[in-house]
Amino acid sequence: MMIPLSQPDIGEKERKAVLDVLKTPCLALGPKLTEFEEKFSRYIGTKYAVAVNSGTSGLHLIVRALGIGREDEVITSPFSFIASANCILFENAKPVFVDIDPDTLNIDAGKIEKAITDRTKAIVAVDILGHPLDWDRVTKVARKNKLKIIEDSCEAFGAEYRGRKCGTFGEASVFAFYPNKQMTTGEGGMILTDSREIKDLCSSMANQGRKVENGKWLEHVRLGYNYRMCDINAALGIAQLSRINDMFKKRDRVAKLYDKYLGGVDGVSVPYVAPWAKISWFVYVIRLSGKYVRKDRDRIMEKLKDAGIQCSNYFQCIHLQPFYKDLYGYKRGDFPIAENISDHTVALPFYNNLSEDKIKYVVKSLKRII
Repeated sequence: MMIPLSQPDIGEKERKAVLDVLKTPCLALGPKLTEFEEKFSRYIGTKYAVAVNSGTSGLHLIVRALGIGREDEVITSPFSFIASANCILFENAKPVFVDIDPDTLNIDAGKIEKAITDRTKAIVAVDILGHPLDWDRVTKVARKNKLKIIEDSCEAFGAEYRGRKCGTFGEASVFAFYPNKQMTTGEGGMILTDSREIKDLCSSMANQGRKVENGKWLEHVRLGYNYRMCDINAALGIAQLSRINDMFKKRDRVAKLYDKYLGGVDGVSVPYVAPWAKISWFVYVIRLSGKYVRKDRDRIMEKLKDAGIQCSNYFQCIHLQPFYKDLYGYKRGDFPIAENISDHTVALPFYNNLSEDKIKYVVKSLKRII
């Protein structure tokens, strides 16, 4: 038996949508792109959306649209996918890390103010692993210190904070559609904002710096990039979005089954969900108890893989990535809570159509290995 870590949920509706585009001459910058942007912004509840080729590209464009650059500092979490810090480096600004809350695994809002300097311009606030931030506290700090908020909701499509959808708290937000996400376009991302200025800048920069309206094809009014999403990806996204509530239910079912069967496994904690949060299940990450060390965790993961069960360590701390250590001199002990969590977490197989029998096999194998 081989159980993958993730698997996209692709059906006939998605296949037909892609094939229909392939029958037209509009493979890029066509009607499906606009349709996807409009439907996605309506679903989230923002005025504007800009489809791009990845969540990483979306984060970069927002950083640039907000005028963040050399000598500026941006606060973010060390416990995240590396793009949430790299997007700051792309514009020669400096990521400033703040340790995380040990329960939600998001940046600890109570520690943000101590990291603010006269160079701090923004916060890249990550809704990690599909769990929303404590947004009341984060936005209060941002307003008090006149900081912009870039919401990295790449892992949190469908998550809510006190009944309000993630992706609606910052100056702009980003979602991502890699195949392991709640929905997929293959590769892709979406910028959401209520600011026409940010929308127009991101649209222009994603399309090689062309004018958004009434521009000539070979006239470029600013530095831009080829961050476009093509109509094939957009059509796939439209089909996935039309099924999203059903897909959320599937993912919730898998998470509840894991919670049920892992409840009696000694040394394992299931994911925490705050009382004010509606989590959107991106991955299912367990935490091994403190008696284990990183070496034990890694051995457990190897034995799971030997049993045909794919798994991963979500996440390796960004500040301990080799080039961050080289660039800034970070070392173990700089952000102890993030490091401790990173040493004890394991992402188990998680996808929409994971069967109960396979979940039982994963849990039985984990229990035996432990």
